[in-house]
Amino acid sequence: MRKKKLGAAVVALAAAGTSLLATSSASGHGYTDQPLSRQKVCANAHACGEIQWEPQSVEGPKGFPAAGPADGRLCAGGNARFAELDDPRGGTGWPATRMTAGQTYTFRWQFTARHATTDFRYYLTKQGWDPAQKLTRAALDPQPFLTVPFNGKQPPPTLSHDGTIPSGRSGHHVILAVWTVADTGNAFYACSDVQF
Repeated sequence: MRKKKLGAAVVALAAAGTSLLATSSASGHGYTDQPLSRQKVCANAHACGEIQWEPQSVEGPKGFPAAGPADGRLCAGGNARFAELDDPRGGTGWPATRMTAGQTYTFRWQFTARHATTDFRYYLTKQGWDPAQKLTRAALDPQPFLTVPFNGKQPPPTLSHDGTIPSGRSGHHVILAVWTVADTGNAFYACSDVQF
């Protein structure tokens, strides 16, 4: 009888360990799909390297713009596995969401693993930036045009919020969305190409 109980306990512990390992090694976190992000484009098109299987995994150091990923590596969150996201594709190769400057727009995140959240911030390229170059801090307005505080709460599986796009923009631009995680040293990054 004692051997049966011990055997059952070992099986239960092994199953629990397997479950914990599966949970901790699962990749996934979040990405924007409105406006359409480069990682969502890659997930739809299956032509962008590893990011096509992991659009939710563009994670890098938090603290943007004072810290975070290096210039030229912002769209990939500094993650070399997803370097395709930093390729400007000649400034016109990424599908762009049509927008009107000065109008309110809905921004939407999809989450595959939810984290305690500090905030969501959205940055827009300056008028006159060079869309044929990789994205840098100098190309972006230094202040986000939209900040959504989240006070350490976890977001729901899908989260939308509205913000007004700055006026005075025309042509091709990039919105850099940053989801800052509260309880780790990282944030998630998403670049969306837009056309005014």
